[in-house]
Amino acid sequence: MARKQSDYLAALLAEEEGDAASAAPPREPAELRSRTTTLLGRESALARVASGEVRQVTQLLLDPARVRIWPGNARNYDLLSEAQCRELIDSIIAEGGQKVPAVVRRVEGDPNHDYEVIAGTRRHWSISWLRANSYPDMQFVAQVAQLDDEAAFRLADLENRARADVSDLERARNYLAALTTHYGNHQTRMAERLKLSKGWLSKMLKVAAIPDAVIAAFASPHDVQLKPGYALAQAMQDKGEAKAIIGVAQVIAREQAARRDAGQPAIPAPDVLRRLLGASKMMLGEDGGPDPYRYINKYGRDVMSIQAINRHGVTVRLHAHPGADDEEIVTALRHMLSHLESTGQSLKR
Repeated sequence: MARKQSDYLAALLAEEEGDAASAAPPREPAELRSRTTTLLGRESALARVASGEVRQVTQLLLDPARVRIWPGNARNYDLLSEAQCRELIDSIIAEGGQKVPAVVRRVEGDPNHDYEVIAGTRRHWSISWLRANSYPDMQFVAQVAQLDDEAAFRLADLENRARADVSDLERARNYLAALTTHYGNHQTRMAERLKLSKGWLSKMLKVAAIPDAVIAAFASPHDVQLKPGYALAQAMQDKGEAKAIIGVAQVIAREQAARRDAGQPAIPAPDVLRRLLGASKMMLGEDGGPDPYRYINKYGRDVMSIQAINRHGVTVRLHAHPGADDEEIVTALRHMLSHLESTGQSLKR
């Protein structure tokens, strides 16, 4: 019997013995009373375990390399990093190991893995990182549960609701996959099983349907939050609007990549959302008026903006400011040409 199990049963026995001792007749000899209550307590404790009233929980010390991640979890394991897990890593080091066990289940037919993580993805990542970085003896602490896929999904979802670092988009896409896999595409049934508002679940599922080409416009998928994401999903219900949004998103994605390569800050999420929601106006040139496209440098200053678009060409304004240089202007011009081409306003006739 494992140490923790024996300690747990010992505590039960102590409780039962105390109850039985207080009820013993005062005239009974102390030695006989002690022996009787011990036997009664042990029998009662074991009966409670056998009946299922009390469940024994075994914690295992595992090599994380032998434990895979269950694909039904919302968290994207590949997006985890040392920076995201730094607080947890420091806590594990300070406490001399992982204190809160993960939940795993056994797997069959996989020669490389014995278990898979249902809840505890960040703990698994952190222990794996520690083993590769000066703490080779760190063990992954887990308890084994017998769960079918739907129960595993509900358990993982409950844990993820309390985690601020699980993005709305990750959860939304996890729900969309589960809707088909576990609930036969019945949103009402899914909402009841997860104890969620049907309206809230419906919004999450719509956000999940936003295509990757649009998500790529944001600096990080974590920037796509439920409220603004739902507004974007609603706008994309119109086919013409959706085409315009995808075109502008591709331009923004290239801008984001250029900024990363140049070590510049990313375009903030509110600015990305504003440009995406105004995509159709940008394509139409707002009835021949000024197009809102502009290129902003790392200091937040305008470098170039489109003033007008018509059949004769495009009127562009170059903004003067301290620190402006020719290379920056050339870069802004290239992005503007890419924007015009992707929105159907190319100068090539």
